[in-house]
Amino acid sequence: MELKRERDICILAHSYMCEEICEVADFTGDSYALSVKAKNAPQSTVIMCGVRFMAETVKMLSPQKKVILANPAAGCPMAEQFDKEVIGEVKKMYPDYAVVAYVNTTAELKTIADVCVTSSSAVKICRALPDKNILFIPDINLGTYVKNQVPEKNFKLLSGGCPTHAKIEKSDVLTAKSAHPAALFLVHPECRPEVVALADYVGSTSGIMDFAEKSDGKEFIIGTENSIVQHLQFKCPEKKFYPLSKDLVCHNMKITTLPDVLSCVLGRGGEEIVMDEKLRVQAVKCIERMIELGG
Repeated sequence: MELKRERDICILAHSYMCEEICEVADFTGDSYALSVKAKNAPQSTVIMCGVRFMAETVKMLSPQKKVILANPAAGCPMAEQFDKEVIGEVKKMYPDYAVVAYVNTTAELKTIADVCVTSSSAVKICRALPDKNILFIPDINLGTYVKNQVPEKNFKLLSGGCPTHAKIEKSDVLTAKSAHPAALFLVHPECRPEVVALADYVGSTSGIMDFAEKSDGKEFIIGTENSIVQHLQFKCPEKKFYPLSKDLVCHNMKITTLPDVLSCVLGRGGEEIVMDEKLRVQAVKCIERMIELGG
């Protein structure tokens, strides 16, 4: 903690980080919430314990700060599924569709999006858009969830998504419910529609944690990255939390370790995010519109 103060460093940890990293972080939470925290933090240097697109988002909103990705190998398979050229060609096929980009996209891809969304704001923002037609990228599962909540709009979806959440099947839910019949099932909308349909609550990572903490329920099956089971058990020791599946693990998140964070603080590790200013200005527009429409 003393080193952080001496070196004017703010440490951000995504909720999927391990408990020991969250303990040394100044802020924990979802990717967008962390970016806003970084923008308002007084420190000149920010260390992102998460994946690359999250560090890029921090840099877009705080260009004057030095932003370091704690482990350079931490990427996001969903963010890397489509590039600007591919989506540019899709846009030509649907010229009257507004491009809504999940925050889990690269900075380059954000440059051709009309608005950015998070899992917690996607429904609200798609409803608020004046456009009737929406091209939602890249997650087909989140897109399907939003489409079902906003039937007044026309959606075009692509076959992208989070491989960690998408691998979960209906049978996994039925097995977990059979083992824990008294437990409420809380799920992330990046999961398949047939999995989401069985949920007692659907929401973002922060939404799931908030629901579990405030709920009168005593047992919960957690349908998102398994680190959330651990975090909730620390926060609510009087309640019981069960992973939906042992396979709900994001290896990109898990690659970052506490020694990685220490190396960054000491100036020996990580990767500084350097972004072309023209690209940054173009990419940040869809995030600014997200703030305008969704808060």
